[in-house]
Amino acid sequence: MLTSLRNASGSLVVKLLLGLLVLSFAVWGISGQMLGGGSNNVVTVGETSVSPIDYRLAHDRQMMMMSQQFGTQLTREQARAFGVDQQVLSQVVAGALLDEQAREMRLGLSVDRLAALTAEDPAFRGPDGRFDRGQFEWVLRQVGMRSQDYLANRERVAKRQQIVEAVSDGLTLPDTFLRAMALHQGERRSVDMIILPPRLVDDVEAPTQAELEAWYEANQENYVAPEYRTVSYLRLDPDSLADPAAISDDEVEAYYQANIERFSAEEQRRIEQIVFGDADEAEAALARIRDGEDFAAVAQDLGRAPGDLLLGIYAEGQVPDAAIGAAAFELDEGEVSDVVEGMFGAILLRVTEITPAGAEPLADVEDEIRQEIALDRSSDMVMSVYDSYEDARAAGDTMQEAADSLQLNAVTIEAIDASGRTPDGSTLDIPEASALVEEAFATEEGVENPPINIGTLGFLYYEVDAIAPSRQMTLDEVREQAAADWTAAERASRLSELAADIRQRVDGGESLAEIAEELGLSVQNKYGLNRTTNDSDLGRDGVAAVFAVPQGATSAMSLPDGRGHVVFTVTNVSQPMAAGPDAIDENTRTRMSAGLSDDLLDQLVARLQGVYPVSVNQNALQQALSF
Repeated sequence: MLTSLRNASGSLVVKLLLGLLVLSFAVWGISGQMLGGGSNNVVTVGETSVSPIDYRLAHDRQMMMMSQQFGTQLTREQARAFGVDQQVLSQVVAGALLDEQAREMRLGLSVDRLAALTAEDPAFRGPDGRFDRGQFEWVLRQVGMRSQDYLANRERVAKRQQIVEAVSDGLTLPDTFLRAMALHQGERRSVDMIILPPRLVDDVEAPTQAELEAWYEANQENYVAPEYRTVSYLRLDPDSLADPAAISDDEVEAYYQANIERFSAEEQRRIEQIVFGDADEAEAALARIRDGEDFAAVAQDLGRAPGDLLLGIYAEGQVPDAAIGAAAFELDEGEVSDVVEGMFGAILLRVTEITPAGAEPLADVEDEIRQEIALDRSSDMVMSVYDSYEDARAAGDTMQEAADSLQLNAVTIEAIDASGRTPDGSTLDIPEASALVEEAFATEEGVENPPINIGTLGFLYYEVDAIAPSRQMTLDEVREQAAADWTAAERASRLSELAADIRQRVDGGESLAEIAEELGLSVQNKYGLNRTTNDSDLGRDGVAAVFAVPQGATSAMSLPDGRGHVVFTVTNVSQPMAAGPDAIDENTRTRMSAGLSDDLLDQLVARLQGVYPVSVNQNALQQALSF
């Protein structure tokens, strides 16, 4: 997640324009007590400064953006761990550098233009969609900002915008760049290759004690036992409280009789049909059947496949064609109907199976009924038991004592890690597993925690009884795993040496075909690879390696997922026929232009850092984040 958050911050350019001001800040706020803080500035650039409230506003905006991106509200501790405070510091420094440059250039903004920009802010619009003075003042009060502070900030942003537009507006990619990009994207390559499977070096002997000890010492970080926690939990929901055994036979019988329709089924019939083009043809076929010929045999003789005969299994009234339904439910099992005029022509029907109407026997549904009655009753009990449990804990009972007094089942997991696995690597079947593990590793030992919700009417109480810290395992504990790891590494090393030897032999004049035959392998060919190909054999890294060497060159690399090594020769390199600027689509052009603009602006900011002195007051920065 840390990498994702850092990537999300991206270039300074997009953020620096609003680093000191969030235009649509009506949905979030900052405590008004910030205005009463110290006067020390967080950042000073020449004669331009960034106050604690300005830094805090930018920090809260960044937290809001990242929280929305990842679907969870970041805490300030998490934000600090992810480096958000330093990201925002870089943004406000960049903004201050532009402000100082604007001051040196004597850039200005008319009162009319400032008023227009303020009126355009959606946070200040009233119900009619236009600027509303009352809304303007209310929003600023909510975030603890004076109107003159807002206008000053808004003016600074507008001045920055003038510099940014002068540097990057109207920037287009040169045709030479686009042609080079089209050639790069459109290049195709073909290779001959030998895949060296691990079986070629299967005769790796077991490591000696000295080799194993040396391996363990060099790779100790791979043999660390994770932190394990002993967790007790108590499930309180209708399912856990339901007691089917407490439901009497009389209650089951009464429920069954009161809901007999639920356990009853209508008579159903399996109906077959032969469809004819006209009634005469149907009458002729019926005559043959009445004379003793089989229904299916007549249908086959008329060119109907066996699969064409089945109309379906229906209860009375469910047959799509009412005429067919009426006729079918007049027949006995095995009987063939007279000619029926259906919606799609003349039809002969046969009923091959009749399932009589009737109710399921009570014995067949007794367990289902008991469970249903028990759940209904336990649903009504949940909140009462919840109150009793909370009262017992408030009175000093432990989870186990409260559970025993209420005849509930408290479960203890002796050891589980942050991934939800036990020391033997298995995954337990526990309620709300993901949430329970996450919360258990976010609390401390012996703390009574609020319950996790189960559905709309359930609670999962949990406590951490003990914590076994992460520790370095001894060689004796991991001997088997370490030996397997050493063997795998040794096999990969030998396979790599074999690949390097083959590469040298090819460079010396031998052919891949000769070497492949010697090893009992075959030469494979790949044609038309491009830079974005995710080849099933080579993978993306393998394709990148193919494009890293010139035509005629031989190279080698390991394959993903431990599938061995590959030695390949680039046999052909072809360029696209049309490699002009028009070969690059509009979306790519727009994206590349934006990237080039960002690069220019980042370079401008870097240049300004060498022109204007920048100082950061760490105490003021920490104060800004302490409110």
